Amino acid sequence: MVRRYLRLLGVQLKASGLQALQYRADFLTEGFTSLCWVFTALAPLFVVYGRRPAVEGWTFGESLLVVGWFTLLQGVLEGAINPSLTGVVEHIRKGTLDFVLLKPADAQFLVSTQRFLPWRAFNVLTGLGLFVYAFMLLGRGPSPLGVLASVLLLGTSTLLLYSLWILTVSAAFFVVRVDNLTFLFSSIFDFARWPSSVFKGVARGALTLVFTYVIPLALMTTFPAEAMLGRLPTVSLAGAVVGSALFAWVARRVWIRSIGHYTSASS
Repeated sequence: MVRRYLRLLGVQLKASGLQALQYRADFLTEGFTSLCWVFTALAPLFVVYGRRPAVEGWTFGESLLVVGWFTLLQGVLEGAINPSLTGVVEHIRKGTLDFVLLKPADAQFLVSTQRFLPWRAFNVLTGLGLFVYAFMLLGRGPSPLGVLASVLLLGTSTLLLYSLWILTVSAAFFVVRVDNLTFLFSSIFDFARWPSSVFKGVARGALTLVFTYVIPLALMTTFPAEAMLGRLPTVSLAGAVVGSALFAWVARRVWIRSIGHYTSASS
């Protein structure tokens, strides 16, 4: 069963890659545009740290690690998660999801892997480059345990992002348009470029609690950065793993129940 789905994933990746390479100029242009957006996103960081050595205990180099994780996950979101799941909204709206539901494979897997944007890999590479530059500024490297913990957190962060998108897309089974919800989610995700402790002065720390437990942006970027710095408590690492598994379970249950409300074009 696992080999079958891995083979299906390989076929989808190959098809997306060939489609992207059909228009090589577009591929390079989109990649260059992605890089420009990344460096534009760094501008607020230079402004904030222009006259301050640290903000809420985070130096410029340490905050750059958070931006690196944000950039890397943005590449995963816009290259692997967003393209497929936004297509599901159109299928539901037009009643053409039947073509997916009738295939002999899990519908959630099929709709989640139907399209990839390979040029978003530039964001992933840029995120890795920001890690290197940040540690050069800090004058040291990450510990081996920190690297292992951050790799584990990369998996939990990707699972959290995917689960939140499944929950958002599931709303399309009940309302006609969810475009505003997807735009709202993308806007909220922009807060993940800052360390979560920066928001503790807002509404008496309520925003920090929201970004940790309700919309767990802190688990996606701040926790991995702290793991690389070797200062993430073990209980927080365990909480991130359990929290991501819980989000994935809830998202799966919501998806299955939402399909029961689907009305096809032939109904």
